[in-house]
This record gives sequence, structure tokens and C-alpha cells, in this order.
Amino acid sequence: MALWSGQRQGDLLRLPWSAYETPYIRLRQSKGGRRVAMPAGAPLRALLDATNRRGPLILTNTLGRPPWTSDGFRTSWGKACERAGVDGLTFHDLRGTALVRLAIAGASVPQIAAVTGHSLKDVEAILDAHYLGRDIQLAEAAVLKLEARTKL
Repeated sequence: MALWSGQRQGDLLRLPWSAYETPYIRLRQSKGGRRVAMPAGAPLRALLDATNRRGPLILTNTLGRPPWTSDGFRTSWGKACERAGVDGLTFHDLRGTALVRLAIAGASVPQIAAVTGHSLKDVEAILDAHYLGRDIQLAEAAVLKLEARTKL
């Protein structure tokens, strides 16, 4: 869910089924109280539509019951990362990854902010400080655009 929504762990752990009305997810973010309404991407919709509703919250703990506690989720996340051989990343890194994936896909800064709930300034700062300078795909796309507009 984080990869397709760009939302914080706490907001996803508290997300009720009532927030999902195909194809939209609507929520109020806990940090800053910003309201976000976003279309759920096809892979996320397919997952949500196929998920058994075991309670009022979308995400359930390892026993199949809501709610996750933050500590319980972090512990399970850490174990899953260890099993997958992932080191040095946190769940929150998925929020930044979602932001970058949207940028690589060609979404504008305002479009990204509409999905993640960041301010325009924060989207630009996150992309500038942490991600886009290392993305060869964006550099390639930029040069291709330049070549297409340049008469040789």
C-alpha cells in the first residue's frame, strides 16, 4: 500500500475500509491533518478488492486481526526485511520511493503532492535532496527530449 499510495506507516495502519471506495482512497493524514483523495493504482485496487475484510481496518496483524501496533508492525517489517536480505531501509523509505516512482513516470510536482499529501515545496526538496540526482532514467528522458527538439 505504501508503494502505491505514498502514505505514512501510521496512516496506513489506521486506514479503515470505509476510506476505500473503488477506485479512490480518501484519508486525513495524521501529520498536519491534510486531506488526501487519490485513485488507487490498478495493482493496489486488485489487491484490495481480493482482500478479505476481517474488521474495520484494511491492514491486519500477523494473527489476521486489526489493529497493528506500531511496535508490532516494525518488528514484523524488520523480520520481513531480514528474510528478503534488505538492509538499511525503513518502511518510511517506501514513501520516498513512491514519490520518485511518480516522478519517473512523468508526474508533475503538483500531481505527486496530490497523491502523497506533501506540500509542493516538500516534494521538490525530497526529489532534489535524495533521489533524482541519482536517477539515470530521468537524465536519459531529459536528453531524449532535448534531442527531439534540437535540429542537427
